[in-house]
Amino acid sequence: MVTELLQKYIWLVQTFIRAGERGLDLGEISDRWESRFGTEYSRRTFNNHREAVEGVFGIRILCNRSTNRYYIPYTEDVSDENAETAWLINTFTVNNMLSLGKERLSGRVSVEDIPSGHMYLTAVMEAMTEGNEIVIGYQKYTSSETDTYTIRPYAVKEFAKRWYIIGYCLERKGMRVYGLDRVKSLELTEKTFRMPKDFDVDEFFSTSFGIYIPDGPGQTITFRTSHTEARHNAREVTLAQRALDAQHRHRTHRNRCRQAYCKTAQKKYYNL
Repeated sequence: MVTELLQKYIWLVQTFIRAGERGLDLGEISDRWESRFGTEYSRRTFNNHREAVEGVFGIRILCNRSTNRYYIPYTEDVSDENAETAWLINTFTVNNMLSLGKERLSGRVSVEDIPSGHMYLTAVMEAMTEGNEIVIGYQKYTSSETDTYTIRPYAVKEFAKRWYIIGYCLERKGMRVYGLDRVKSLELTEKTFRMPKDFDVDEFFSTSFGIYIPDGPGQTITFRTSHTEARHNAREVTLAQRALDAQHRHRTHRNRCRQAYCKTAQKKYYNL
């Protein structure tokens, strides 16, 4: 299944990250694979996995022809600079480790119970990879009833340590966002769909805050805030930009954002 393959891809990435830029030769990779999964690991399978890792995570596993060792260049970039990919990989890895060591490490691992919705994350990514529609049972935050929706999952997005599905809802006849932590059931269907051309989730949300679907073109706003609040805003809601005048007590910041959010920002911060 695709879910199992994703776990193997992530294991492969983590194995190379731990090896550093010195990398591993095919024999070392095969030994570690056999020790972990109990099956042989051929060169052909490894090369197929290399291509898949690049396609799914954008991470290239290269070969040093002079030493015949494979490696991920700039492994610190994978771990630090590419925060989205690193967080996704770490999420899967930690969940797998907790599952494997649940009995042996009982009473020794404490994890904050954040309803992030990661339970259905691999299933959604499987549907995205195969281009299958999904049927979810969804309970709104303000309701005790569960509604059923058929969704074409275009993307997943993490915001504030929670995962969301972004896709076209057949019942609502439009784009919708559904929090995975509110999903009560999920079924992969056999019906396939075609992704919209040039869809990009980051571009889709480029003029909105968080996971709110923009309902119009972005607007430019100007508001004043104290020096202390400016630093806080930049860290917490990513509205603040580079100060226009660091010597002044107040700074002016500009940013494109969704109009509805602009009104909230103006009301909260303008009259300091």
